[in-house]
Amino acid sequence: MKLKELKTIDIEALGYRDTVNGNSYFSSNIILNHGLKNSIQLKIPFQYGYELQYLSTSLEEVSKHFKRSQWHKRYMNKDMIERKYNIKINHKITRGCKKRELFHSRDIRKIKLSDNK
Repeated sequence: MKLKELKTIDIEALGYRDTVNGNSYFSSNIILNHGLKNSIQLKIPFQYGYELQYLSTSLEEVSKHFKRSQWHKRYMNKDMIERKYNIKINHKITRGCKKRELFHSRDIRKIKLSDNK
């Protein structure tokens, strides 16, 4: 997939809070071009993060698939990406999940966007 073909990024995250140590964790499911025929799904495994960390980590993961873009070469926040590339970014997090409900790295298969044609 080329960057100009990317129209939407939908990010759904699950949040878990370790009450013993007070740490927050998340995992996220990213769908590129949701509802279109060239839709692709990426998953971010269980990792430490709080507040909107799930959003920046998810967008950073998507940018790794577009290595020649400005987005990959320098930091761009959600609003900058939406304006520059005319991409609609939807995101939400469900907090209060159990640790076992989050995606773990053993459950995720690595893909390249160029593999999916």
